[in-house]
Amino acid sequence: MGNSVGSRYSDETNIVRGAVYFEPSTGALCTPIFQSASFRHPGLGQSTGFDYSRACNPTRDVLEKTIALLEHGRYGLAFSTGMGAISSLIKIFSPGDHIIVSEDIYGGTYRLFSGYYAKYGFLFSFVDGGDFSNIEAALRPETKALFIETPSNPMMKVIDIERCAELIHKHGGLLITDNTFCTPYFQNPLDLGSDFVVHSGTKYLEGHNDTLSGLIVHSNEVYQEILLEAQKSEGASLSAFDAYLTMRGIKTLALRMKKHEANAARIAEWLRCHPKVEKVFYTGFPDHPQYAISRKQARGDNGMVSFYFKDQKDVALLLKNVKLILFAESLGGVESLVTYPLVQTHAAIPEAIRLSAGVNERLVRLSIGIENADDLIADLDQAMSD
Repeated sequence: MGNSVGSRYSDETNIVRGAVYFEPSTGALCTPIFQSASFRHPGLGQSTGFDYSRACNPTRDVLEKTIALLEHGRYGLAFSTGMGAISSLIKIFSPGDHIIVSEDIYGGTYRLFSGYYAKYGFLFSFVDGGDFSNIEAALRPETKALFIETPSNPMMKVIDIERCAELIHKHGGLLITDNTFCTPYFQNPLDLGSDFVVHSGTKYLEGHNDTLSGLIVHSNEVYQEILLEAQKSEGASLSAFDAYLTMRGIKTLALRMKKHEANAARIAEWLRCHPKVEKVFYTGFPDHPQYAISRKQARGDNGMVSFYFKDQKDVALLLKNVKLILFAESLGGVESLVTYPLVQTHAAIPEAIRLSAGVNERLVRLSIGIENADDLIADLDQAMSD
């Protein structure tokens, strides 16, 4: 379909134009929404390449090629949610296989691993990935993969992707990196040795809080066949309309990420000086424990900021009083959101692991949007006032 941009252009141009930048039969600049469940066969044993949308759809196909282009991979796959993408990725492993997981991770991922796949014989160890020695110590003979989020959710820990890749590859395993927070605009894990990249496309990639999607990018032909079979058989493939919305959002990714980053830097600094705040977690601080790693592997910071209140009572005050910033669960959209991980994103994680990761009753997470930073700071100021 159409004319391929290819990797000869800059990342910013590829973000805007995608893998296919016009539809050839009409010249349409936007990929059409092929809202069809089934496709006509030209004849017996013949196919246009599209038979049934659960297996392959022309709109989704363009998104899959686009995310592969942006993440510098060979193959892309699009799913109905980020959880659907991760669930399909587990299908390349077998019961009895051991996977090391960074403990400071989205609660839904923890629930999927420990609440579901553990029942079928998969083995998981959750470790503090901010200290590389913990990952090394967790290796077992049956370890087949390392699954990391970097930066992590919600404590903003940065894990050395190259070092993890070297370690797990020597062990004969695979590295899976959740790149949702940085996006391919700021970070490309495949270039750093990761075997797979996963995204919740719902977040920064789509960027408008109006659809769900999940994405996988990799470059291995054998695993691609397994993942395609899982995508088709489990049925978690992305719809044509949601693929269109995700592609539409991606076109402004570079512009949005710059604004998210600039706003977050200002607000993180403001929070650091607030008398009610004990500690701020933000990857852009030079005194961040893994700042050097972040600057080595990422080209910038995202719009995520977490912080501890000194007093738990101020959490409820903030959540009740915010007006411009919305108290809601999610991140990465153009609107600024405040989330209370204890009861929202990380409620599924057992208390001992949650506290070990740093998710306590005084932690608040901000997803800084692209509004005027002064307005956001004024809203936080009034909301945090007695």
